[in-house]
Amino acid sequence: MKNIAALIGGMVFGAGLVFAGMTDPNKVLAFLTLNQNWDPTLIFVLGSAVVVATLGFMLVSKRVAPLFDTEFHAPSNTVVDRRLLGGAAVFGLGWGMTGYCPGPALVGLMTLDVRAAVFIAAFVAGVIVYEKWGQISASRAQPDG
Repeated sequence: MKNIAALIGGMVFGAGLVFAGMTDPNKVLAFLTLNQNWDPTLIFVLGSAVVVATLGFMLVSKRVAPLFDTEFHAPSNTVVDRRLLGGAAVFGLGWGMTGYCPGPALVGLMTLDVRAAVFIAAFVAGVIVYEKWGQISASRAQPDG
């Protein structure tokens, strides 16, 4: 049942992205570029997302456990540090340069959009670099035995 709920949630999320125009990188770039061609319509999408998420968190906070799991899996780290700010900056740069973020890029990949394929390739390369960097950092932090 957990997998079915995840599938339905993913389908609703994807449909929402398509309906809102978030899968069109030109529309996203028109929103992110503050010039005479600025398209403010995505403000309503983002604002709606904040309202829905806020209501969802309010409802969830009253539950002891989720419907299809034994416990909630909320992030435990609440610190705003260099890693968080750096990741947010890299995400923002990538979004601003391409008009894609991971969810809409997957939709674009399914429609054979070359820009989405390039974004996904760069995204995967970034994940690999991050993982390797983490392994190197962890190995350096361990004392020699």
